[in-house]
Amino acid sequence: MTMPLTPAKHNDMQTPDPLILYGEPFASRLLLGTSRYPSPAVLEAAVQTARPAMLTASLRRQGAGSVSPESGQAFWQLLRKLGVPVLPNTAGCHSPREVIATAQMAREVFETDWIKLELIGDDYTLQPDTLKLVDTADQLLKDGFKVLPYCTEDLVLCQRLVDVGCQAVMPWAAPIGTGKGPVNPYAMRQLRERLDVPLIVDAGLGRPSHACTVMEWGYDAVLLNTAVALARDPVAMAGAFAAAVQAGRAAYLGGAMDEQEAAQPSTPVLGTPFWHA
Repeated sequence: MTMPLTPAKHNDMQTPDPLILYGEPFASRLLLGTSRYPSPAVLEAAVQTARPAMLTASLRRQGAGSVSPESGQAFWQLLRKLGVPVLPNTAGCHSPREVIATAQMAREVFETDWIKLELIGDDYTLQPDTLKLVDTADQLLKDGFKVLPYCTEDLVLCQRLVDVGCQAVMPWAAPIGTGKGPVNPYAMRQLRERLDVPLIVDAGLGRPSHACTVMEWGYDAVLLNTAVALARDPVAMAGAFAAAVQAGRAAYLGGAMDEQEAAQPSTPVLGTPFWHA
């Protein structure tokens, strides 16, 4: 089974401010995960509402490439129906060997060189293995993949990923699924100031205001799953996040005023009459 839904084939939408990843333009700055939704119908409605740039899917979790159960077949058919580029990820991989094997299978199944690199180093926090991540990304890049690495907000780690050829980096705001929002604003803002490549916040966002905040800081996009899938109304939340991402981007481009220590009058005083006692 193949899924020829590559990002390069999803650029019919024109936008004056596209997200550029590995030279490919995307009209949306929101990426959406596909797991933990109450039903396929809710997932479909959420995607149609959010209109994301890409959908992430775990090859290992869904069991593609093998004799899939009926539910698995239905999932792949739904992805085809949605017509949104699929970004395979290596979720659940704990070693470089697992990552490489999963990425190569995903390239055959999805007919795409795009891959979201996840190399888990700790099962409790789901923190990436920062010691092996750079070398693994390097191997994938040399094998022709367009790598979007999931990582922490560590500046040195992210810089090393860029140094080996990653044209975008995906730091977390907080551990996956926590919904805490940016737990280290200083590091995240420093990261944005120091790196020139696109930065996509991946993991830890729980509210639309979190997404708006990181976009105001100059981050290029956000990737969401749990915050939408586990909301009381996932479809409404998908729309709220999409709007928040757009608002945050517009605010960044507009340039926020500098904070002031003292109050400043904002109403002009023109022709105020002088009254005598």
